[in-house]
Amino acid sequence: MLYSTEVKNMCSVKKGAYHGPAPIPEEGKWVQAKEIKDINGLTHGIGWCAPQQGACKLTLNVKEGIIEEALVETIGCSGMTHSAAMASEILPGKTLLEALNTDLVCDAINVAMRELFLQIVYGRTQTAFSEGGLPIGASLDDLGKGMRSQIGTMFGTKKKGTRYLELTEGYVTRMALDEEKQVIGYEFIHLGKMMEAIKKGIEPAAAMEKAKGQYGRFDEADSYIDPREQ
Repeated sequence: MLYSTEVKNMCSVKKGAYHGPAPIPEEGKWVQAKEIKDINGLTHGIGWCAPQQGACKLTLNVKEGIIEEALVETIGCSGMTHSAAMASEILPGKTLLEALNTDLVCDAINVAMRELFLQIVYGRTQTAFSEGGLPIGASLDDLGKGMRSQIGTMFGTKKKGTRYLELTEGYVTRMALDEEKQVIGYEFIHLGKMMEAIKKGIEPAAAMEKAKGQYGRFDEADSYIDPREQ
């Protein structure tokens, strides 16, 4: 340890009582976190890249400082999906500190890791007051049946108006319009349910029809449009 001349010439003043760090809430307990192994919790973080053409939602389940589970969801950039594949393999098994200083291939995922790290080490997790936290695999609950990310994709112009492309219910096939050409409903295909049916041996066309649904006053429409073609 190197000391400057000024410090060497100083007299010693004793430190008072040591009270330790302020406790943070972790999985139903108050913890004075002094080491990485003291950290527990499940939470989410959002990240973005420098050009902001894509974003990442990262979910980690941390037990005793080790990442036991990682859910990586990305949007807006094709290359980011491949980065997510690598990150899902890289993250589990690392300590939080290791993960913070690991290149997760994509800036958006790196930023999500940074934001999530801050939440976890300050005790701002989703499971802060849940006794025992959540089991490994809990992040999959966010995906719902069919295990697909909750996606909303809409497009609109001043000249031609709105187009619904995909909502939580699924892939939009038709939009329902009233006499004034205002949206009053839509038809969708739940892609997760459709793929499950196909895997069970149902013919694709039949599986698609089985996975279709409607929202709003779809049957009362004056006209219907395909949002991708019209």
